[in-house]
Amino acid sequence: MRDTWPLLKNTDFPPITRNQIEILQVNLGYLCNQTCVHCHVAAGPNRKELMDRENIDQLLKILERPSIHTLDLTGGAPEMNPMFSELVLEARKLDVTIIDRCNLTILLEPGYEDLAGFLADNEVQIVASLPCYIEENVDAQRGKGVYQKSIEALKILNSLGYSQEGSNLTITLVYNPTGPYLPPPQESLFNDYQHFLLDKYGIKFDALFTITNMPIARFGSTLISRNEFETYMTLLKDSFSASNLSGLMCKNQLSVDWQGFVYDCDFNQMLNMHIKNPKTREPLHIRDVLEHDLLNIPIRIADHCYGCTAGQGSSCGGALA
Repeated sequence: MRDTWPLLKNTDFPPITRNQIEILQVNLGYLCNQTCVHCHVAAGPNRKELMDRENIDQLLKILERPSIHTLDLTGGAPEMNPMFSELVLEARKLDVTIIDRCNLTILLEPGYEDLAGFLADNEVQIVASLPCYIEENVDAQRGKGVYQKSIEALKILNSLGYSQEGSNLTITLVYNPTGPYLPPPQESLFNDYQHFLLDKYGIKFDALFTITNMPIARFGSTLISRNEFETYMTLLKDSFSASNLSGLMCKNQLSVDWQGFVYDCDFNQMLNMHIKNPKTREPLHIRDVLEHDLLNIPIRIADHCYGCTAGQGSSCGGALA
């Protein structure tokens, strides 16, 4: 895989600083039942990196902070971490919203037959990747047969009460472009998804997030191989909107990797752009977070940050504008 960091590190992106931590986004490991072209963490079935019990215990201590209202679990397939269920159960006791960034097909894997029911029973909100509502586009990006498995998984979630009237169980679908271009307007795409999935499959969901592909990891490497990296970066920079700066997810989110090191965002995590310990200047670990006030410290930036400010903006919570 081609390294994008040398092409990103010299940047003219405007400086930004942190606000209060409200969202703890945790990468439970890179193990996944899929291997997707756009995956910015290069996850797959052969990855061995998984968060251990010691670091999960540290997470639970951080979650006791009054300002933190959401635990956002990601991977890989976060559900493949053996500690996933225990973490969800312990986090529920702390009265925080729990998000599972689910690839949907994991719900159909052998050994995970009870997973959908567990998620529903524990009021876990689903944020599910479905990069298009058209079958051939999804299978091209994520592998043959993934689309139909995703449809089956969504039907299972609907049957358990997700996205039903009067239910507090929500499904948010996530769209990633299938190539080097910006996402279309989020609201109009939501309407397209909603009409298609309901009319053809009877599937209901609550919202749609559009997320810009970052020029890092597999996607960035593919751009380099196709001599499209510079063109894509020009698109991101030419589409910069300063109005998106105040809503950037790195301002109120703390990203934690499987080893317990912390970052401003999931993308910085993949580029090894750690938050530095204010005292030692070494990479800050989750066990030391409570000892330091991160409010107003500078966020580490590079040229990939233009991916979050281009056009309507992009974050793990969808468009910013």
